[in-house]
Amino acid sequence: MDTSVSFLPASDVFRVLADPTRRSLFERLAVEGELTVAALTGGAGVSQPAVSQHMATLRGVGLVAERRAGRNTLYRVDPQGLRPLVDWLGHYAVFWRDRFDALEGLLKEMDE
Repeated sequence: MDTSVSFLPASDVFRVLADPTRRSLFERLAVEGELTVAALTGGAGVSQPAVSQHMATLRGVGLVAERRAGRNTLYRVDPQGLRPLVDWLGHYAVFWRDRFDALEGLLKEMDE
């Protein structure tokens, strides 16, 4: 198994998850686990071919993985697909932590 992963830019992952239908499908997989396109179509509000296209897009950026089970394809969330978002948020967590620390220091000075 190849463990080397090349990550897409966070902007690609944001773009894919910006679509409410794709985001809903991704969230269902995260909560319910592996599902087929037929199972995902129920309650999706779009046709089976549309769900298949959305799954292909999610798979294309690494947010979901698939496995064959007979004639069915089962989709599941691939946690590594979220790595670009985690990295992006990590960068800004440092940014905000520094700002909040500075604000806290200023407020303490003002109280004295």
